[in-house]
Amino acid sequence: LGIESQITDDGGQIAKADGVILPGVGAFPDAMRMLTNQGLKPAVLEAAGEKPFLGICLGMQILTEKGLEHEETDGLGFIPGVCRPIPASKKQPVPHMGWNDLAVKQASPLTDGLDGQAVYFVHSYFTDVPSQYIDVTADYSIEVPAMIHKDNVYGAQFHPEKSGDIGLGILEKFAGLCKA
Repeated sequence: LGIESQITDDGGQIAKADGVILPGVGAFPDAMRMLTNQGLKPAVLEAAGEKPFLGICLGMQILTEKGLEHEETDGLGFIPGVCRPIPASKKQPVPHMGWNDLAVKQASPLTDGLDGQAVYFVHSYFTDVPSQYIDVTADYSIEVPAMIHKDNVYGAQFHPEKSGDIGLGILEKFAGLCKA
């Protein structure tokens, strides 16, 4: 995309950034412990209050108030709600892995052109948040919140970086918010 970016675990660099992407692979409690133990939680909290902020996959899940993965754990609390296990079924086993179509529920700066488009998911938990924060869903034994947002804080449960041109378009829109 030609966007300048930096991977960092330095709170000072996070403070200087025009926008922040919080990725996530792993488990909710481990991610929150890492942010706390590395002293990054204050920088993340401050950044989300000041600039465009995007959580991807586990990064989206920890935007909520708490998670129920392995143990009840406080999240960052940007968006009201709880991260819960996806109910498994014979037709839709957990983890949810693969391509699913999106249904836009309400417009946000990142949702233009997403209705009916397929993106790539890999997760076992979903963000159970009030409907006013749900921008996009996907059907997987339940209506899974695929994108959520509140103010300048956005979340994508799927992986835009693995979702071809559709995902790149979302990242490009986010970069546009960072430049504004």
